Amino acid sequence: MAHPRTEKRKGLQPLINHQVKTASPYLMLAPMAGITDWPFRVRCVLQGADETVSEMISAMGLLQAPKDHAAHRFLLACDPRETRLTAQLFGKDAGMMARAAAQLSALPQYRGIDLNFGCPAPKVTGSGSGSALMKDIKKSEGIITAVRKAVNKPLSVKMRIGWDSHSINAVDFARMCEAAGADSLCVHGRTREQQYAGKADWAVIARVKQAVHIPVIANGDVFTALDARAILEQTGADGIALGRGALGNPWLFSQIKQFFRGEEPSPPEPEDILDTALTHLQDMVDFKGERWALIEMRKHFAWYLKGSPGAAKTRTLINTTEDLTSLRAILRAHYARPAD
Repeated sequence: MAHPRTEKRKGLQPLINHQVKTASPYLMLAPMAGITDWPFRVRCVLQGADETVSEMISAMGLLQAPKDHAAHRFLLACDPRETRLTAQLFGKDAGMMARAAAQLSALPQYRGIDLNFGCPAPKVTGSGSGSALMKDIKKSEGIITAVRKAVNKPLSVKMRIGWDSHSINAVDFARMCEAAGADSLCVHGRTREQQYAGKADWAVIARVKQAVHIPVIANGDVFTALDARAILEQTGADGIALGRGALGNPWLFSQIKQFFRGEEPSPPEPEDILDTALTHLQDMVDFKGERWALIEMRKHFAWYLKGSPGAAKTRTLINTTEDLTSLRAILRAHYARPAD
């Protein structure tokens, strides 16, 4: 028998319900502030990401800033190839969160709304948002309830396993999310105290999965196809959110899908990496202009170059170049170099 709340909102269930019955797991690109803009998200879509999520959007900022504010134009920008794009929202005021969610939900590019209760950044938690809300289940419940009333698209929650090692409350928090109206959960297996250090606790994600009836996406420490199999086996999760593992390696999505089809995961050839880096650069130029592209792409190039011969020298050249022609020449020269 279907869980009564699941049956009641059957039409709002995320797209993962169909996907998890296939051999290939549902793969989401986890939202990462300052990283998951549309030029990067598209690289992951092209490699098989089933869902992408925007960078964090401030509810207060969205409601109070002018409609044409540059920051929000960038945050809300997307690409037609993103057919399963979710908007992630953060804030601490239930009324503001509900109004902002309604505004985002009205935009056709978004298939759903994600509420951020997981960000560990001090500037976010210091204001009482992000993972700081895991310390106040009642307040978090009020936010989810208000947003649920304001939107009729799928509603997901991104959370951690707790604030610190002394307050791991993921199971109780997840049950609250489900009761308040969340359609799915994405659980990062670390506390806020851990930030991104240490090891993700997949056992807590497993307990969350056992405690709720809605889909659970597992997040944390998936860098290879073998990691993907391990996290699914240990948690019983309905899918995986890939974050740091996809930095400089959008091919991780296709490699995981190859592995689950029984194929040997194929690493990208140098020319594949070069082509991806160059098209990523061009998309960023089209998106934010040459000057900002030169600056913002430096971190991405460092990730693309990681592990390749001569990477340190090439990074130095990239970080000091001031024009696109030189930058493209540096990249082409690097990948034309024979392996040691």
